[in-house]
Amino acid sequence: MAEQPTGFRILGSISGIEVIAVGRGVRIADTLRERFGGTRWRKLKGTALIEDEHGRIANAEIHWFEAHGVGRVQWKIKHWF
Repeated sequence: MAEQPTGFRILGSISGIEVIAVGRGVRIADTLRERFGGTRWRKLKGTALIEDEHGRIANAEIHWFEAHGVGRVQWKIKHWF
């Protein structure tokens, strides 16, 4: 059920993965549970080489949510490097 990022494509592996929030720290956990299922949601960030919808290729910091059995969902580009 994991989603692919919308609006960009990850060209390599994601590095420097860090957990930003777990459990009650994930503000939209209830919404994620309703939409995707899963129980223990985490918000993570990392950096990767990406290509956006306009063909621009660069390193960027990306954020996403994930839960065991669901996978990675709701991808977002936070910063371009």
